[in-house]
Amino acid sequence: MISTHSFSLTTRVVLINGLLFAVGTALLAFSPATESQQPLLFEPLLLTVGLGVMILANTLLVGASLRPLDRLVSQLARARSTDPIERVPVPASGIAHRLAASINDLLGRIETAQRESNVAALAAQEAERARIAQELHDGVGQSLTALLLEIGMLAETQPTSDALERLREVTRSSLDEVRDVARQLRPHVLEDLGLRSALAALTTELFTHVDTHVRRGIMPGLPELDDAVELVVFRVAQEALTNVARHAQARTVELTLSKRGSDVWLRIIDDGIGIDPRADGTGLRGMRERAQLVGGHVDIRRRDGGGTTVDLAVPLVP
Repeated sequence: MISTHSFSLTTRVVLINGLLFAVGTALLAFSPATESQQPLLFEPLLLTVGLGVMILANTLLVGASLRPLDRLVSQLARARSTDPIERVPVPASGIAHRLAASINDLLGRIETAQRESNVAALAAQEAERARIAQELHDGVGQSLTALLLEIGMLAETQPTSDALERLREVTRSSLDEVRDVARQLRPHVLEDLGLRSALAALTTELFTHVDTHVRRGIMPGLPELDDAVELVVFRVAQEALTNVARHAQARTVELTLSKRGSDVWLRIIDDGIGIDPRADGTGLRGMRERAQLVGGHVDIRRRDGGGTTVDLAVPLVP
């Protein structure tokens, strides 16, 4: 059975009116009420022609009135499938004009609410990272520092042994790792000096003690970015560059930050072993989720000549 919901609004109204006209005509044709005692043979034909004329006129008039609404429904269906949601065209006049204006206003309110919610979620994530960084510094970091001092005092009171030296080195290494994690969780340089300096400090920190050569290309005169956009760009760069430093075995890595149209564009390219096409770890998902919070998207792909390309595009105004 075909559902009436599969028909357009115009078709449904015409079908309903046509059915009513047909029932009325049938009742008139077979009703005992007649002006003539002997009905003429051509009266049923005349009624049929009249029915056809009424249905045609009804179709034209109803179609002219409701066709803009049908177009509005199809345009709204297309707008909902886009990301971000597109606005529907507003007709010049009529009820479709008022409906389209109201729909666009509603879509704008929805996007504003989504944007505010996304920014709040991003702020909550950063607040949680800052809390964890502080706890690492104040808790684990201070405990390791105290342990390192105890080992030092113990070494002064008795002859130094290989086991004690190994314990001191392990403790010192663990303290350095905790401090590194705390710095990564809370990028003070981004807050204090801005995105350009933060990216420079990030590449220096990750690749100073390895053989990977780093090239940075940051567009001069880049427009001032929203705080949420800067944070997402930095976090995606941090994750991508950390992956290169740990896993890629790359000889060179290139970071580019520029403006393309209405987007800020981050690209990170390395010549390492290349990402596994089936890879979908927490870090990769985190990059995509962060980009989506500010209306952006991340494309991560293996290069034909070897290595990996990470592209991030984020609207200048999230």
